[in-house]
Amino acid sequence: MNEKPADLVLIGGPVFTADAARSWTDAVAVRQGRIVALGAPAVRELIGRTTEVVDLAGTLTIPGFVDAHAHPVFGGLGRARCDLIAGEGEQAASAAAGAARTLARIAAYAAVHPGRPWIVGGGWAMDHFPGGTPRREDLDRVVPDRPVFLLNRDGHGAWVNSRALELAGVDRHTPDPPDGRIERDPDGTPTGTLHENAAELVSRLLPAVSPEEYAQALMEGQRHLHSLGVTGWQDALVGDYLSYPDALETYLAAAADGRLTARVVGALWWDRDAGVEQLDDLVRRRAMSTVGRFAATSVKIMQDGVCENFTAALLEPYRWPGGEGERRGHSYLDPGALGEAVRLLDTEGFQIHFHTIGDRAVREALDAIEGARGGTADPEPSRGRGHRGDNRHHLAHLQLVHPDDVPRLRRLRVAANMQALWAVRDEQMAELTIPFLGEERSRRQYAFGALREAGVTMVAGSDWPVSSANPLWGIHGAVNRLIPGDHESEPFLPEQRLALADALSAYTAGGAWINHLDHLTGTIAVGKYADLTVLDRDLFEEPAHEIADARVDLTFVEGVLVHERTCR
Repeated sequence: MNEKPADLVLIGGPVFTADAARSWTDAVAVRQGRIVALGAPAVRELIGRTTEVVDLAGTLTIPGFVDAHAHPVFGGLGRARCDLIAGEGEQAASAAAGAARTLARIAAYAAVHPGRPWIVGGGWAMDHFPGGTPRREDLDRVVPDRPVFLLNRDGHGAWVNSRALELAGVDRHTPDPPDGRIERDPDGTPTGTLHENAAELVSRLLPAVSPEEYAQALMEGQRHLHSLGVTGWQDALVGDYLSYPDALETYLAAAADGRLTARVVGALWWDRDAGVEQLDDLVRRRAMSTVGRFAATSVKIMQDGVCENFTAALLEPYRWPGGEGERRGHSYLDPGALGEAVRLLDTEGFQIHFHTIGDRAVREALDAIEGARGGTADPEPSRGRGHRGDNRHHLAHLQLVHPDDVPRLRRLRVAANMQALWAVRDEQMAELTIPFLGEERSRRQYAFGALREAGVTMVAGSDWPVSSANPLWGIHGAVNRLIPGDHESEPFLPEQRLALADALSAYTAGGAWINHLDHLTGTIAVGKYADLTVLDRDLFEEPAHEIADARVDLTFVEGVLVHERTCR
């Protein structure tokens, strides 16, 4: 043997490299955290006495998943609070059963924690309640003695009880705050649902989260993601938001002492009330934030809300029964302010991570990017302190994109950050979204196939804890346009399906690319880090409707095992 032996060898199963050619091999050798050989003949030459050899027994090896839009600290914290997120196998519950189960969980949590002054948590589903708006009286019945604050699963609203409203001084005379709405009875009395910024009327009173709690939340979030084969992510909101404090120091501490084993890019929160004066602080935060496997090189701009509470920004009005006037949703930054923010951030070399649900929000984001580049697709050289020219801006969610704007993403070199598990006809889609959008406009939802056909760069994220963190579930949604486990329904807009190879690459190579780490990870190639995930089956040999049944056997970061399934 002329070379030093490998530290780790994976052999005996197909290996999907996720490179541009969608190439395959059958073995991987790793030394000092890097891939040093591919293919069984070359890999066998590197097996020595000290080499750990993993017999894949026909199972599939892929690059580690990279989640391009997740909130792992929020997800980890939610698991330690009143956690209302439905588990696997619970998605098909009826609205009545879902509401009853949610209230039972709240009551059980309150009983187990009698000393907590507030009941705080979240994860309730809008489609379990009439109109998507649960009422305070239901909470009053299960927790009559303490205030309750529960974010819904998409983080765009809160459910509170009468005690919480009383403590916050919110009553029929309280005006709606900017960019928020208090759900009310006809006489103006708050019903208990607070949309968007209205939630801050109560969240400002919540007990502070301790640094220890946040550190534990990050570790729990990381453990969960590693168990699902995720080796890196982009945290889509690093800053103060509703009941969540800024997680930057938590990340930096974990990165400095090695507890952060994943590769993470943080998207610093753009405070829409602070204006462009916050730019210097963002530059300062970025400068201090390249530590270990963490870097805060992105900025998150939330341009609109969600369709189900009429806050997603639409080009044409919502359809809503019994209302007065026209509702087109909220553009949280007016086009002028958005354009100036994007111009300055782009010049400073920040990547911009946009939240864009509605077609107006998508158009406003694209207009701002085009304006920042002087009306051209090609960026000019940086005039500031950043690295403008390859900022890799991306639009997350993209529930509605006007057909005229689909090719603009490619021309402007803007990536589509898809949450494919949402592209299904679940109860929320059937009971809330489609009625509010109308059938014709609803046929343009989550047009991933059209974006791919137009040559748009596709990346993928879960938005956990908004929805399941399991990338295999997201891939299932992208390929089948069905809820995992649903074998009876018609696919939702099946013409917008993605091929398995495209969906899998979006969750691996795409995520690494959007994090500016594609030279190090995201594909399986000699010289790259051995960030690898081993599944329990070859997805390409199984029926498409069984993708979500696959499990992760092993997860490696730089060749170090960070997860092993116990019942392999």
